[in-house]
Amino acid sequence: MTQTFGDCVHLKTDGTIATVTLDRGDGRNALSLKAMQALIDAATFLQSDTSCNVVILTSSGAFTAGADLKDPDRAALRDQTRLEQRQSLKLGPDMCAAWEALEQITIAAIEGYCIGGGVALAVACDHRIVAEDAFFRLPEIPLGMNMSWQTNPRTVALVGPSRAKQFTILGEPCDAKTALDWGLADQVTAAGGAISGAQALAERYAKVPPIALRMTKQAINVAAMPLGHATSYMDRDQFAYASTTSDQAEAIQAFLEKRDPAFKGD
Repeated sequence: MTQTFGDCVHLKTDGTIATVTLDRGDGRNALSLKAMQALIDAATFLQSDTSCNVVILTSSGAFTAGADLKDPDRAALRDQTRLEQRQSLKLGPDMCAAWEALEQITIAAIEGYCIGGGVALAVACDHRIVAEDAFFRLPEIPLGMNMSWQTNPRTVALVGPSRAKQFTILGEPCDAKTALDWGLADQVTAAGGAISGAQALAERYAKVPPIALRMTKQAINVAAMPLGHATSYMDRDQFAYASTTSDQAEAIQAFLEKRDPAFKGD
């Protein structure tokens, strides 16, 4: 069975394994508002699907360049009221929550770069199979924003608080080997082999009784992050606040001008 959500998210089912592919046609797969909604729609469809027990999430090209800053729909947010803007900011966290809530085992197959919101989406999945030339990066903090989409507790659960601080706050690239050593990645494959590695893991899970698989996944997730929501439910509002600071504007300007920023805590 094949199905398309929006114009860029494609779902294909083979037995009890579903593969969801983000393909915006440019190899970058930046997360536009429409792309995020399509990923939510795909997860919503899978929530009620009892025929598949494992879901592979991948992309055609790089996993994703993160938020699409050139998205015309995103630019229109500036003309909204504060309440409308706050509602619009739910899209990213809703996308990650929808994928995290799936009862099926979810496996992200990552090639190329996985940046910003792409990391948020990847850590909402159960596993990350990563090509050896891929890397993760969170640029939000150096650009004067906070890391939102309820990503912090998921990252801490995977790599621990010390490494989560280094990875999140410094905003430096994390290569595949480091990601594997830290626990951010579960397996590193040859370049171009992430989807094959994800498929092999999916086939192992597909042999497990589905009811026990689903119940156990839920139990482990709750045990890993019992306070995940409580410690991150305000990060959407924190993002909205941080985006209005002078430091955030200075970070963007310095990035564009290729110079060191001069932050004032304002």
